[in-house]
Parts: sequence; structure tokens; C-alpha cells
Amino acid sequence: MEKIAYILLLIVALCWLLAMFVGMVAAFPMGLIGLVGIAGLGLLFIKVIRERLKNKEDDYYSKNIDK
Repeated sequence: MEKIAYILLLIVALCWLLAMFVGMVAAFPMGLIGLVGIAGLGLLFIKVIRERLKNKEDDYYSKNIDK
């Protein structure tokens, strides 16, 4: 049930980002400012996810300590 909820939230978030992207392209050239901002946030999000997946200490605590 939880995985279905995450999938639905992901779909909504992707649709929202796509709508923002289309709106900013339509607002060219001022929309470029927003596109740069979205790109920056996307890169930071990727960095956070990558660091979380590589951190074995977080995995240990989430499996053993948080029970």
C-alpha cells in the first residue's frame, strides 16, 4: 500500500514539474531564470539521494536502532 502511494506521489510530482517546465519555456526569456532554479534543485536532489544510498551508517541505524 505504501509503495502505491509513493508511486502516485511520484507521478503527480513529475506532472507538476513538466507543467512548470512547459510554462517556463512558454515564458521565454524570463522563464530561463526558473529553469536554472529547477535544474539547481534537481542536481541537489540527485546529490542527496546518491549520498544516502552510499551511506552504510544510515542503513545500520535504520535497520537496527530505530526499532
